[in-house]
Amino acid sequence: MRVSVTEAKGQLTDLVRRAEAGDEVILTRHGHPAVRLVPIKLPPDRATRRAVLEAARKSGAVKALPGPDAARSQDFLFGDDGLPE
Repeated sequence: MRVSVTEAKGQLTDLVRRAEAGDEVILTRHGHPAVRLVPIKLPPDRATRRAVLEAARKSGAVKALPGPDAARSQDFLFGDDGLPE
């Protein structure tokens, strides 16, 4: 939906409601797009963030393959004397 800035002055409340509902509202100046009204996405609350993190941890744990310890993963680069090979 395109509305001139002049027309928008009288119907701002309605335009904001439409944008919040998902309609794309573009304000024009002299027939050219100037501004787009979009709803603000609120950041997720603490409980939602925690749930996402826990789901990611569980998913990663399921996909993890057994293997050498990451702390020792570069040992093959060094000889028994501790010098690079």
